[in-house]
Amino acid sequence: MGPRRAGALFVAPFLALFLLLFLAPLGYAAYLSLFQHRLIGGTVFVGLDNYLKAVTDPVFLRGVARVATFFVIQVPVMLVLALVFALTLDSGLLRLARVVRLGIFVPYAVPSVVAALMWGYLYGRDYGPFAQLGRLLHVPVPDFLGGSWLLGSLANVVTWEFVGYNMIILYAALRTISPDLYEAAAVDGAGAWRIAWSVKLPALRPALVLTLLFSVIGSFQLFNEPKLLQPLAPAVIDSGYTANLYAYSLAFTGQQVNYAATVSFLLGLVIVAVSYGFLFASNRRREV
Repeated sequence: MGPRRAGALFVAPFLALFLLLFLAPLGYAAYLSLFQHRLIGGTVFVGLDNYLKAVTDPVFLRGVARVATFFVIQVPVMLVLALVFALTLDSGLLRLARVVRLGIFVPYAVPSVVAALMWGYLYGRDYGPFAQLGRLLHVPVPDFLGGSWLLGSLANVVTWEFVGYNMIILYAALRTISPDLYEAAAVDGAGAWRIAWSVKLPALRPALVLTLLFSVIGSFQLFNEPKLLQPLAPAVIDSGYTANLYAYSLAFTGQQVNYAATVSFLLGLVIVAVSYGFLFASNRRREV
């Protein structure tokens, strides 16, 4: 057996699973998005009518705008925290570094469903510990699940979940930097802060781009946290609170499978466009 055949044989299982579990469902969803179910006439082919309806759908547009706002608020805070933790661990000055690293990473190991339920209890206005402490001290407690606080509360949950994940990526990138660079910088008189700014941060650029790209995809797919907190804040989290939640509600509550497929496809296009724009801007900056 030649090397080409051997390579194809090794790749074949992945390609088969990729075709069956990704491309086939994607193609079927694209097929569904071109049809519409009507009370009179049944399911009929409508071409791009569903897409034309979705791009002017105020519920879908508000959901996309809301997750974009969530991205602008939450991602910078999360990545700055992850960067600070990674730099602190890499400095070698922290005692019990392995325990601290594990403690920061553990929240990522907690399923998002469990995390959302846990934070829903903490945010509870009637039974949560913050509310109980406020009543004990006779001080007002913010309504964390109210309209003006809810997006920040969701951002806090997601930050708590994913700081450790991003920290591990950045920390692993720091560990690949050659010690010779540190030695050369120290010989030139650079201190710890100067080394972090001039050596570590430039070397972390690819890892930061990767974490930011993952954050773009994750933010626009926000679903678990608002879905699970919806019973606690039904007046704020409606069926179209996020674009992903809107697609779910259309498919499983409204039984509008065709339109839900259309919304899902448009959301995917938004994610691709934002991700490509970010990568393009990052590459342009690197070339300059």
